[in-house]
Amino acid sequence: MTPIEQLQEEVEQRWQSWRKTASENGVSLAADPSLLSQLKQVWEGSDYLYQCCAREPALLAELVTSGDLDQPFESEVMASRLQAQLSGASDEAALQRTLRRFRRYQMMRIIWRDLAATASLEETLEDLSALADACVGQALDKLYAWQIEKLGVPRDEHGMQQHLVVLGMGKLGARELNLSSDIDLIFSYPRAGEVEGPRYLSNEQFFTRLCQHLIKAIGTQTVDGFVFRVDTRLRPFGDSGPLVLSFDAMETYYHSEAREWERYAMIKARVVAGDQEHGEQLMAMLRPFVYRRYLDFGPIESLRNMKQLISQELKRKGMADNIKLGPGGIREIEFIGQAFQLIRGGRDPELQIRPIQMVLWLLAEKSLLPEYVVKELVEAYKYLRLVENRIQAWQDRQTHLLPEDDLGRLRLARAMGCDDWQAFFQHLDHHRQRVQGHFDKVFAAPQTDGEAEDRRFQDIWEQYVEGVQAQELLEEAGFENGAESLQRLDVFRSSHTCRGLGAKGRERLDRLMPLLLAAIAGSSAPDQTLDRLIRLLEAIARRTSYLALLVESPLALSQLVRLTSISPWISQQIARQPLLLDEMLDPRRLYTPLRRESLESELDTLLSVLDRDDLEQRMERLRQFSKSNMLRVAAADITGVITLMVVSDYLTEIAESVIARVMDLAWADLTARHGRPTDILGQDKGFAVIGYGKLGGLELGYGSDLDLVFIHGSSNPNAMTDGEKPVSNEVFYARLGQRMIHMFTTRTPSGLLYEVDMRLRPNGNSGMLATPIETFERYQHRDAWTWEHQALLRARPVAGDPAVCERFQTVRREVLGKERDEQNLRGEVRKMRERMRSALDRSADGCFDIKQGHGGIADIEFMVQYSVLRWASRYPDLLQWTDNIRLLETLASHQLLTGGITDLLADAYRSLRAVYHRNALGELPGLIADGDLLEQRRTVAEIWHNLMEVSGE
Repeated sequence: MTPIEQLQEEVEQRWQSWRKTASENGVSLAADPSLLSQLKQVWEGSDYLYQCCAREPALLAELVTSGDLDQPFESEVMASRLQAQLSGASDEAALQRTLRRFRRYQMMRIIWRDLAATASLEETLEDLSALADACVGQALDKLYAWQIEKLGVPRDEHGMQQHLVVLGMGKLGARELNLSSDIDLIFSYPRAGEVEGPRYLSNEQFFTRLCQHLIKAIGTQTVDGFVFRVDTRLRPFGDSGPLVLSFDAMETYYHSEAREWERYAMIKARVVAGDQEHGEQLMAMLRPFVYRRYLDFGPIESLRNMKQLISQELKRKGMADNIKLGPGGIREIEFIGQAFQLIRGGRDPELQIRPIQMVLWLLAEKSLLPEYVVKELVEAYKYLRLVENRIQAWQDRQTHLLPEDDLGRLRLARAMGCDDWQAFFQHLDHHRQRVQGHFDKVFAAPQTDGEAEDRRFQDIWEQYVEGVQAQELLEEAGFENGAESLQRLDVFRSSHTCRGLGAKGRERLDRLMPLLLAAIAGSSAPDQTLDRLIRLLEAIARRTSYLALLVESPLALSQLVRLTSISPWISQQIARQPLLLDEMLDPRRLYTPLRRESLESELDTLLSVLDRDDLEQRMERLRQFSKSNMLRVAAADITGVITLMVVSDYLTEIAESVIARVMDLAWADLTARHGRPTDILGQDKGFAVIGYGKLGGLELGYGSDLDLVFIHGSSNPNAMTDGEKPVSNEVFYARLGQRMIHMFTTRTPSGLLYEVDMRLRPNGNSGMLATPIETFERYQHRDAWTWEHQALLRARPVAGDPAVCERFQTVRREVLGKERDEQNLRGEVRKMRERMRSALDRSADGCFDIKQGHGGIADIEFMVQYSVLRWASRYPDLLQWTDNIRLLETLASHQLLTGGITDLLADAYRSLRAVYHRNALGELPGLIADGDLLEQRRTVAEIWHNLMEVSGE
């Protein structure tokens, strides 16, 4: 007899035996051929299901006739079914009996649907999780009520009744329970106190007894079996800790004593029973423990070590074929998804979800894993979970080992739709090899000692070689001055920063430094780069998660060294805000700055997850957004991906996105308190932000401040806002401006958002913070100086109500389009330039001030402004632009400056700005050697003389 024939004979004997027993018990079953075929299929795959039917034949008949085999049970259906059966349970014995009978029936239904392939994997996992939720929740409800009757009501110090919160961990928490899983539970209650009853009992004692009864009701083996095996070892302090803790004790433990693996365990935690409202408060309290606000690469190292320990233990026990914990098993897939959650979940709340398949697809959507990798991992996960269920369905035993006997192997292969063991195992191994390959790539220890191209840097850092020998090794590697570089390393190694590191931090630093030295040695300027990066490490080393990021991501390390070697500005920005290291992880993102639409979309995403009342976090996110996008621009700039003129466009769009969002946030806060202004120009806010200077001229640099003027469209001095606490429109708009300035200039952990200069508003610092458009118009026509009209040339609306913005543009055109006396205009512009040069020019022996010196940037700007003001009355299109290059192009189009002057000025302007810009990135003053750019400076000075100092044209 072949093995298949042997299986078929065994099932046929079971069918005949059941029919005989059923007949003796008066049970009949009209089994049509399709039902009989299905029955034999599930009995072949589950001895447990057959034994249940054999012991109680009526159960099979009930399953078939009830229609319960045709559909999954929603959580509400499962709960209502159990509630109906528990309605008559009046003591713990009846509770235990009813729970076990209910569980037996549901397990038969679920196993049948799984083995007959009439349920998807997701339906099976959800059914099992709903079963566990219902059993735990309703058993708790009964036991809590009975214990109150017996002992009294637990209350806190304020007299509030206390209820138990039950957290489901692991697969129960993620609603991914398998066929014979135990359930991991953690118990807690809101506040300490005592029981209001016949004798003294603390809340802890009350809830400890309650939990003991609950565990007994669910997990104890009786003549009716068990409901679920209960494991409480994941609780604080494990087996040695209290069975139940108050919220305060939970918070203290997780934020001060919990270990790294407990973060991993807490990812899937869910309130499965008890006080749901307080349970969500507990989850919110614990979330910062699980998900750090910064990028945290430490979990990769921890999970890698955990997996190694598991593998060693399995190998020791000869259990390599464990489909959960073995190579390429379920746990490796979960580790991959959860590593990304722990690293990034604090920065990206969308990743704070429990089901692993959803996590994996989200990683593909966010381009954190390639889509093909996620597809293969999900396919493997589904296959392995089905195998797991089929193994456990056989005898309702919690095992993950493949069968070793031939008949058991054939039974499993057939349950998985294969004709023989070889075909099944080949398919299984295909999935496991894929999983292991992806796992190894994610968790590979980067450049371990054996893989490092050169051990000399490790020897130097760990002082296995010292003195002249170490100096020579550094110089052989590319450092110019080995003695100075070695001294710099020695000073850093003995610094307070390094000496203050804990064991884990020191271990990470020791792993990082050889990698860092190797990367620095390959840079364009190793000595300078080493100095810059050590300064950066001194600023970030105490946050050891950043050390882990650089150790775990060679790509991030290489990009950091590359950019730091070119620009000290970048290293200083990262030292001030280490979160910027995140940008080093993906070069595709790092060297591709975003344009306006994408910037606004990213900002929406960053702010959407925050509580609207959490102004501090909103300001922090705005700063992170601004600085990270500036870093992208700088990276693309210094590597030549984008040109200088485009750099300013990018930086200006970043600022404009931030200004618009700051205005919206300030507006929302004020209107919530005071309502909206009434009787205003426009249909929106009646408010506009005008950008002057470099912002208005689309010429922002990396360290530029924002020259702003606030304009509003309320001319009625008696108009009020329409809220419950109304204020005058004038007060409202002044507060709006104040609030915006506060959001820009308040120092948070990430520093300032932007420095803001409001001195260009009418009447300067003594003027109104937010000016009515009519007042602004009068001032510009009647009182403004020529230099203020020069400033107005570079002004444009950057955010606000379209109607107010358009009115401003009309006023600007009218004011700047006035006919002017050429001689007076030239004299006033020249006088203002001389005053500015006298106050600001830092040129001295041997050096030239790029901006303020004779023939510098400011001379070009003043000549452009003079020319536009001189001719704007005849050529209105001169007022279309606010940036110098396009203003020069417009002047050229009308041939207003002859002899190629506009081209000469434009070329000189680009050259001077490029050097000024490079100095800013190099954290250098705006000065150059006296002999640099001499031709351009002489050209500008000559044109200035001819245009601004010689009488006539």
